[in-house]
Amino acid sequence: MTEKRRRRLPRKVREQQIIDVAVQVFSKRGYHAASVDEIAELAGVSKPMVYLYLDSKEGLFVACLRREAERLVAGFQSAARGAGSPELRLWAGVSAFFTFVSQHRDGWVVLYRQASELSEAIAAELAQARRAVMAEVAGLVRAGASEGTGPVRLKEEDADFVAQALVGAADSLTEWMERHPGESPDHTAHRLMNMVWIGMRNVLAGEFWEPPQPGSLHR
Repeated sequence: MTEKRRRRLPRKVREQQIIDVAVQVFSKRGYHAASVDEIAELAGVSKPMVYLYLDSKEGLFVACLRREAERLVAGFQSAARGAGSPELRLWAGVSAFFTFVSQHRDGWVVLYRQASELSEAIAAELAQARRAVMAEVAGLVRAGASEGTGPVRLKEEDADFVAQALVGAADSLTEWMERHPGESPDHTAHRLMNMVWIGMRNVLAGEFWEPPQPGSLHR
């Protein structure tokens, strides 16, 4: 009777159950050590069913990567949409990013620590997810800069530079958060915004840092 009930589940529901388990197993064991047998057993399905639905072990990993990336991007977009000014939308989006990392640690391990070391197909999925986040951040940076009243206007490549720096910093701070479990996602986002956004506002106001000229330190 139990097996009959299992077979009645719609394919999409069954696939999500398999992916739920696979994310946990890949996160815990790594791609190479994870076995489809274990994933099938924990998901309550047969190994052939996993292959029928998701084609291969790599196909299963790509499905995990795609779903977790979509969750991350959707969380960023949803948080940023209703937050007011571009500055506040960016802060809300960055906070949602850190919240995802905190609440979906297994998914983040699959996205951040494992995917970049695997096949070309997997790396392509990861690159696509990163481009989606980068486009959102760059758009908010450009929007925020356009509202400024200072004498300097941010060029397209400057906005992309700031977005790259912000996303890169957020990536690296996920490891810092792991070492500081008492740090909330909101507070981490707040600290990062103070480091990046305040600096950008100073540049837009005409304040620039320049390295000293050779020999000036010894005068």
